[in-house]
Amino acid sequence: MRYAILGGSFNPIHLGHLFLADTVLSSLNYDRVILVPAFQSPFKPGALDVVSARDRLDMLAASIAGDPRLTIDDCEIRREGVSYTIDTLDYVIRRYLPEGKPGLILGDDLAADFPRWRRYTEITGQADLIIARRLFSGEHSYPYPCRQIKNEVMTISSAMVREHIAVDGGWRYLVPAGARSIIEDRGLYGLGGGTAEAVVNERPPADEAGKTALPQAAVPAEEISRELLVRLENAARESLSSGRFLHSRNTALLTWDLCRRFGMDPRSGYLAGITHDLGKPLDEKTLLELAGRDGGEITRLERKKPSLLHGRAAAVLLRERFGIHNKDILEAVAWHTEGSADMGPLGKALYIADKIEVSREGVEPELREAGLAGTGPLAGGEPGEALDRLFAAVLDETVSFLKSKKMDLSEETLRLLEKMKGKAV
Repeated sequence: MRYAILGGSFNPIHLGHLFLADTVLSSLNYDRVILVPAFQSPFKPGALDVVSARDRLDMLAASIAGDPRLTIDDCEIRREGVSYTIDTLDYVIRRYLPEGKPGLILGDDLAADFPRWRRYTEITGQADLIIARRLFSGEHSYPYPCRQIKNEVMTISSAMVREHIAVDGGWRYLVPAGARSIIEDRGLYGLGGGTAEAVVNERPPADEAGKTALPQAAVPAEEISRELLVRLENAARESLSSGRFLHSRNTALLTWDLCRRFGMDPRSGYLAGITHDLGKPLDEKTLLELAGRDGGEITRLERKKPSLLHGRAAAVLLRERFGIHNKDILEAVAWHTEGSADMGPLGKALYIADKIEVSREGVEPELREAGLAGTGPLAGGEPGEALDRLFAAVLDETVSFLKSKKMDLSEETLRLLEKMKGKAV
């Protein structure tokens, strides 16, 4: 897969950012743009204390919901300190395993100073520089290899948006709708005198049964529309922690990619991936109650450790609150934790993606190579065989990890292992 990287403060994200990402995708044939919000830019010291990192991540996520061409990586926020491009580039190449050099997008307002960037010659060796118009309408000469794109210049900046918000001027259509909602709801950038701090750790209210209240969806049960994906993604973002949500979105993207590779419906994969952890924030009593409504048995191990039921609980939420009745999707979500001897192709794809997506630490390189890049000894062959081979390898790695931690294996996992063992024979 061909990736391009677009970094910045995204403080806040605005339409110019998304227009630029879309231009790069459509004109240069990249498959996905990675949006990398800075913890602290070396070019804007002290500029990011206006809102929290969580606010900026939430605005980004809300703005790209349902679009699998865009992803977010919070590596610079997790790394903290001043963010240097060479460190992020090294991380992206190691984790995403891009096909060829990744593209690195920067505006012509920064391009003149690029030779002053840390280890800039290494950057040009590892990435293809893409210079976008922000100041100049025509081509400009630069003393390093780069490609200049003829994007329309949008005279929007985050600083301008913040200034307009501070006086409650005309700003609402300079930012994506998702970001606008968060700015208004949280009173960011001085709007209405609100503060970001009060809502950083908020969760949706609980209903009368103690369940996390998620919005209802009045859509046809089997129709996976863009509108439905956006609604579900926003529900996940609002109910999960920031880190858990990014894991869910990375899982959704990788399940989408695996479905495309192995001949399945990618929207089904994205839906399963973005919702697979909806049960994570629920308390043990609610997990047991929800899982008890799916018609399956709750084992002694699951009663002892109800967190194992979060996939089954999420599947019940999908059916009861969002009208999802697609058997493959519900089973994939329900079984993504323990696995099942009855898992179908979509369930296997979700299981793989959940365990090896890019933000997961400690993933074996050959698993990530086969899963993300589709290369290496585990890849190749007929699609069904290749999927089963990768699934078996990921399952084996997961079981080995659980055993190393002296953790009990569920009855369903043991059934699955017996079935896989029989296949191997």
